[in-house]
Amino acid sequence: MKLACGKISAVRITLIEDNASLAKGIGYRLEDAGHAVDHLADGAEAETYLQADGADLVILDINLPGVDGLTLLRQMRQRGDTRPVILLTARAETEDRVLGLDAGADDYLIKPFDMAELEARVRALLRRRAIPQQQREAVGALQYDVAGRQLFDGETEIDLPRREMSMFECLYAANGRLVTKSTLLDHAYGVGTDVADTVVEVYVSRLRRRLSPHGIQIKTQRGLGYQLLTGQAE
Repeated sequence: MKLACGKISAVRITLIEDNASLAKGIGYRLEDAGHAVDHLADGAEAETYLQADGADLVILDINLPGVDGLTLLRQMRQRGDTRPVILLTARAETEDRVLGLDAGADDYLIKPFDMAELEARVRALLRRRAIPQQQREAVGALQYDVAGRQLFDGETEIDLPRREMSMFECLYAANGRLVTKSTLLDHAYGVGTDVADTVVEVYVSRLRRRLSPHGIQIKTQRGLGYQLLTGQAE
């Protein structure tokens, strides 16, 4: 994740909350701040999802159907998942907060809470997790700073809008394999977002124009998806 002008740049957040109206409010607030939010309402479904999800932060309700939030959190920590987790609960007792923190939570919010406070705690956890050292990898003629989520031409940063950067990251992580439109859409906007997949064509077209002068091609497989290729013509 990237530190810029004292603020954290857009990240992906997994929200696990079975209260539909609260989840919608949290999602809107975080998306307005520029983040992509994946929402799940069932603990059993979230258990599987978290094992494959690469989001930067998890917001986790304790009382969930299927599998409760504390069990999900303990399982995350047992398998070495160190992503920051904010627990949400209606339980205000000190003993409950201690249980959550002992299970591996990084922060704790008691319902009802102010959305501004949730945003502030998200920012604080992401700043704490941010890695200042640049870890650059060659992509065509460019350098990709994995930790900072930045692309460089020499020492000059190529300023990609956040949706384009999200799609670049998804294509880059595929290591030359085909990536479907729906996968790119989910990565840029969050799973289940009501956005037409035609927007992918717009962002990929813009991204292609930015990257092609640097030996990076995005190849279209009609009806299937896209591939990121380096040093090859489309």
